[in-house]
Amino acid sequence: MSGATADAPSLTGHRIAVLGAGANGSGIGADLARAGLDVTFVDQWPANVETIRQRGVRVESPTGAEVTEVPVLHLCEAAELRTRFDVVLLLVKAYDTRWACELIKPYVAGDGVVVGVQNGMTTGDIVEIMGSHRALGAVIEVTAAMEEPGIVMRHSGHDRSWFAVGAPDRASEHHVPTAAAILRHAGVVEITDDIASAKWMKLVLNAAELVPSAILDLSIADCARFEGMREIMLEAGNEAIRAAQLLGLRIRPIFGMTGQAASAPETFVETVLDELLAEYVLPHSRSTVLQDWSKGRRAEVREINGAVVDALTRFGEPAPVNRAVVELALEIEAGRLTPGTHLQAVLAARIADLRRPTASARPAVADDPYPLRRT
Repeated sequence: MSGATADAPSLTGHRIAVLGAGANGSGIGADLARAGLDVTFVDQWPANVETIRQRGVRVESPTGAEVTEVPVLHLCEAAELRTRFDVVLLLVKAYDTRWACELIKPYVAGDGVVVGVQNGMTTGDIVEIMGSHRALGAVIEVTAAMEEPGIVMRHSGHDRSWFAVGAPDRASEHHVPTAAAILRHAGVVEITDDIASAKWMKLVLNAAELVPSAILDLSIADCARFEGMREIMLEAGNEAIRAAQLLGLRIRPIFGMTGQAASAPETFVETVLDELLAEYVLPHSRSTVLQDWSKGRRAEVREINGAVVDALTRFGEPAPVNRAVVELALEIEAGRLTPGTHLQAVLAARIADLRRPTASARPAVADDPYPLRRT
């Protein structure tokens, strides 16, 4: 990856949509609006739309709070649009990618672009729907929460908000400088010529930290300190590294890290997890998965840990840690388990069971069979 750019393109006249105005979408969009860019939010949470419309977006950070007025539309109001967007920043959940692209597709300019600023391996879905010439992928590391509509708690400042942008196909390479210039108003941006590997490296970290910490109902930092959990988190990430190798992806640094430890398969997970804990999250930062569960929503379990299970299963290799994580997470989403530290022993026992030579690969949830989804 490289952070170097040629002369930044002018963004004058560019109409930008942020599709998905949750914690990250609203925080990033507010940054763009304060920079003077032409930004419109499109969101599916009615209370959030109405609050932003009436009061603006309030972003609270360790350095203070700012309120920014941004035009906002509910999904059903998108059909009233009479103009098209030049750039759409897609910040919906990974599992909402396909329908969100179909929704916004009629409102993207002929030479416009949709940028998947998301966790998960969503770039292929965007390409399939928008066409290879109108699709970019992006990696995001922003720590934020939205517990009330219209209010973002931003835990990572500009210098600790990180993005990587890349084109999945040469047909869309000309959009990369524009997308990078936009996102630089919200954080540090690197341009990559291998967006698939960069996104999987973020998935490696996500597999280690997001769902495991949510299962225990702990902040990411507290989970890493809880007895026995750091080892489980590292093992989940290392299974994702093995999947990357089998998929032919490169083990490469993210977050601007350098050095052999940040690019070696044996040390990548520990290095990136420690970087996250030291520089990118606060002691009380909760994962997006736990935030979703607190609102009664399903989370990106299948799109993160489930993607690791699917990839390793495809190559005939086991994924005991990620499989156990998925099983417990789906039990929580089904209402049969309650998140908490008491589940550490349950998780460890299930991992041990799956490692036995005669272990059953059947999930604990009978009506949710594997494979989860294609990666």
